[in-house]
Amino acid sequence: MMDDCIFCKIAKGVIPCSKIYESQNTLVFLDLMPVNRGHALVIPKEHYETLLDIPEDILKEMSSSVKTAAGAVKEGIGADGLNIMMNNYEAAGQVVPHAHIHIVPRFKGDGLKLWPGGKYKKDEMEKIRKSIIASL
Repeated sequence: MMDDCIFCKIAKGVIPCSKIYESQNTLVFLDLMPVNRGHALVIPKEHYETLLDIPEDILKEMSSSVKTAAGAVKEGIGADGLNIMMNNYEAAGQVVPHAHIHIVPRFKGDGLKLWPGGKYKKDEMEKIRKSIIASL
């Protein structure tokens, strides 16, 4: 546990939460500042800052918890759809530096927009593809 991490404190029961699901290594609870009602967060109980830091076995368990909780959220509140997303690092919008996956219920006409799509310049896509593959 990191002493100053709010999600570590929630996982250890030091700070209360609105828990909706728990597994051996994960905790799912309602977000205090929801995008839509039913917005939930899935966290590993141990402290890992981003997706890239989570061990494979814990990541698999998180994925299973996301699937279980997302189905329950959708059915439980009658959502029309779901967004499952994760912000990694401050530049991507990560506010709490403890890995967490958002389950955001969606409703027809809720007004939430997805990011705008862009376009690659000529030959840029292939150059970027090769650069990424070289980093695998």
